[in-house]
Amino acid sequence: MSQQTAPGAETIVDERTETREFRVEEGDHERFAHYVPKEKLTEAMVMGTPVVALCGKVWIPSRDPERFPVCPECKEIWESLRSGGDKE
Repeated sequence: MSQQTAPGAETIVDERTETREFRVEEGDHERFAHYVPKEKLTEAMVMGTPVVALCGKVWIPSRDPERFPVCPECKEIWESLRSGGDKE
């Protein structure tokens, strides 16, 4: 069975790639280790793409996070998520 298109018809292939505009922030990301999903961090380290930390910080990771103190805001958010957000 042959598949032919009608005369004058053509196939249109819509090829889209997802592009996002990230504004990489300067500042304390050099002083703190931030919390991001591990798979996102690994991908960012390999591909050089920006990540978004729990605190909202956007940056391109390039350093060993073990060498820096944890961002206090990320730590607070992480602890509230783990405890269910109940603060008394």
